[in-house]
Amino acid sequence: MNPADWAIWLEASPLGGWMRTSAFAYPAVNLLHVLGLVLLLGAMLLLDLRLLGVGRRLPMPEVSALLTPLAAAGLLILLGTGALLFAADAAPLLRNPLFIPKMACIALGVVNAIAFRFLWAGRLARWDSTPPLRARLQAGASLLLWVAAACLGRLLAYM
Repeated sequence: MNPADWAIWLEASPLGGWMRTSAFAYPAVNLLHVLGLVLLLGAMLLLDLRLLGVGRRLPMPEVSALLTPLAAAGLLILLGTGALLFAADAAPLLRNPLFIPKMACIALGVVNAIAFRFLWAGRLARWDSTPPLRARLQAGASLLLWVAAACLGRLLAYM
């Protein structure tokens, strides 16, 4: 099944119909989506800024231990609610020129976060003075990718 056919099927499914016709489903899921966005972006912005050198008096391992679970929870909420929101309008969203770039930013953001954990998690304790350049570049990329994904997602409604 090609993506366009799958989107039409999903939109016509009971889930898609429920999301479109329920008086409470779409607004409630949309609010949860915003909560996920706040958790993910808030935690990632603070974590990435700390990695870039802001707030060096705060120990990096403690900052990471506090913010990483919040970011992960936000991402899980976003993925679940995003799938439900997509089901309501799958075909038009798939045709929207901003949708694929948004999905690409999310995918790259997740890959970057996983790579970051794999490469650097055991070395955070030594970063209270200056993190390695490559790690700072990853933090900068993370900032750009997550903010871009959020902005593209918001702009989807206007295209």
